[in-house]
Amino acid sequence: QAQLAESGGGLVQPGGSLRLSCAASGSASTITIETSAWYRQAPGKQRELVAGMSADGIPNYSDSAKGRFTISRDGAKRALYLQMNNLKPEDAAVYYCNADLNTLHLDEGGHWVAQKRNYWGQGTRVTVAS
Repeated sequence: QAQLAESGGGLVQPGGSLRLSCAASGSASTITIETSAWYRQAPGKQRELVAGMSADGIPNYSDSAKGRFTISRDGAKRALYLQMNNLKPEDAAVYYCNADLNTLHLDEGGHWVAQKRNYWGQGTRVTVAS
C-alpha cells in the first residue's frame, strides 16, 4: 500500500550543493513517515547511515555529514529531504531513503487496517566531480 521514491541526485562539482527528496506514496488512504533516515552506498563499500530523524523530528548525523548535511521532513510527514552542502568527492554514492511508514487502508471486508512497516526507496545517484 506504500512506497518511497527518491529524487534529486545528479552530478555536482566539489563544494556544490544538492537537495535530495524522498516522497511517500501509495494506495493507502493515509501514509505518514515516522522514524526515517538517509543511507548511502559507494561502489565496493557497505551501506552507511548518513542522517536520521526520529518520529518526533529529532535529527542525528554521521560524523561525515555533521555541519554539511541537513535532514528535514515536511509538515504532512509525506516527504523527507536531505540538503547537502559543500559536497566532496567522497560523498559520491547512491543515496537511499529508509522509513517506517504508518498506513491506513480499507481491507476487502471494508474494515480499516492500520499498519507500520519499514520501507526502502530505490536510490538516487550522487556524483561529485570536477
